[in-house]
Amino acid sequence: MTSTDLLIIGGGINGTAIARDAAGRGLSVILCEKDDLARHTSSASTKLIHGGLRYLEYYEFRLVREALIEREVLLRSAPHIIRPMRFVLPYDQGQRPQWMLRLGLFLYDNLGGRELLPGTKTVNLHKAPHDQVLEPRLKTGFEYSDCWVEDARLVVLNAIDAANRGADIRVGTAVTALSPHKDGYRATLSDGATITARGIVNAAGPWVDEVLFKIKRDRNEAGLRLIKGSHIVTKRLFPGDHAYMFQNADNRIIFAIPYEGDYTLIGTTDVPWEAAPGPMDISPEEVDYLCKAASEYFAQDIHASDVVWSYAGVRPLYDDKSENASAVTRDYVLDIDEFSAAPDGVETTDEGRPVLSIYGGKITTSRKLAEHALQKLSPYYAEASGDWTSEAQLPGGDIPADDFEGFFTTQAARYPDVPADILRHLCRAYGTRITLILGQGPKTDLGLHFGAQLTEAEARYLCNHEWARRAEDILYRRTKQGLHLSAPEKQVFINWFNQLAEL
Repeated sequence: MTSTDLLIIGGGINGTAIARDAAGRGLSVILCEKDDLARHTSSASTKLIHGGLRYLEYYEFRLVREALIEREVLLRSAPHIIRPMRFVLPYDQGQRPQWMLRLGLFLYDNLGGRELLPGTKTVNLHKAPHDQVLEPRLKTGFEYSDCWVEDARLVVLNAIDAANRGADIRVGTAVTALSPHKDGYRATLSDGATITARGIVNAAGPWVDEVLFKIKRDRNEAGLRLIKGSHIVTKRLFPGDHAYMFQNADNRIIFAIPYEGDYTLIGTTDVPWEAAPGPMDISPEEVDYLCKAASEYFAQDIHASDVVWSYAGVRPLYDDKSENASAVTRDYVLDIDEFSAAPDGVETTDEGRPVLSIYGGKITTSRKLAEHALQKLSPYYAEASGDWTSEAQLPGGDIPADDFEGFFTTQAARYPDVPADILRHLCRAYGTRITLILGQGPKTDLGLHFGAQLTEAEARYLCNHEWARRAEDILYRRTKQGLHLSAPEKQVFINWFNQLAEL
């Protein structure tokens, strides 16, 4: 039987961020993820590191301030997978008035102590690059800063850093039973292993109540509200590296974001979800909603036939009883329960060990959430060291002066035999860890080339170093090469991967 200080259930952004923080404080950590890292909610986001401009309307000032500060903390920690992006918010008569937009953007610029990102400016939408892209009625807009992130890679980088600091990351391993134990908690895993833990972090996202129910048989006071969010991907709709933020007649907003070079990402929806969580698809109604909402702003209408890919997931938000799904708080709640195994086996709440359940949260505040979680657990772990992640870089993020283009130029000279498009893809995805794929140079054997930028060398690295267990883990989470490969190319890769898995 294995013992650990902390058992973390859930391999999304919150679970992996907490594993990283805890391992860095000297605690022993086991993280169990029943599927793949970032398999569900954490790979179904809008791919933004942002303050959440619209949350100002709901007076979520603390959340917005924290998120604005975290933008630059995360940008410094991983400049290969996170990059600045300018967002254009067109003013449309009949929507939010200009004074409200200006006030909101003034607060947005100044609430978080911005240092790296440029501030807001007014733009003429009848000039390039916006002319003939947007509807002629749109004359003025406001351009502001946020950041873009490859969300699934952020999850994996947290897991890698946690593992490098001693955490035991177990992918494809479910916790099937959980009960109080004299030393804390006893967990039975799907692979038959049994472990004991002094404390539990329940970061199971949409399954947080299900995990808690394994220990206590009544409903938790903290409420979980599931909101489905879906996105569509089309061929690229506009030139430039900027994104658009559109206001809708229903008072919601959607984003249109450059994606994977050749595409535009549009989302998201906010639909209450009452069914069991799990893998899901966008509904025809959601496709129709996103196409119509974007068509209100783009000069050329978008139709369902233009959609080349889509994805959907549920966000496990804290239930603040808001009637409007879009108004439900994106803030997080950290809820601690204590249980003990009494001599006769009856559960008590006296002098127990912690079970910390995570409700809500967002990609942007994941590092801060983890820090708060460890602070809340500190009375139970007096030996743990203090906060450390705010100045630390994520694996591959130690790029000199955070200058990605300078880093890419250096790597191009180091690996002259690697095609430029493949090298840029590898630099963006892995930063300074590309030596684990390409070696020390200059001669590099990439092995089979499956199409687009996907090579055998990268795929083998992902299997050996990033817990990839299925072809889809590589095609749609560790990378997005599945978007770029043709159907025959994808099948060749799947066949190759399956043969590798059988060895």
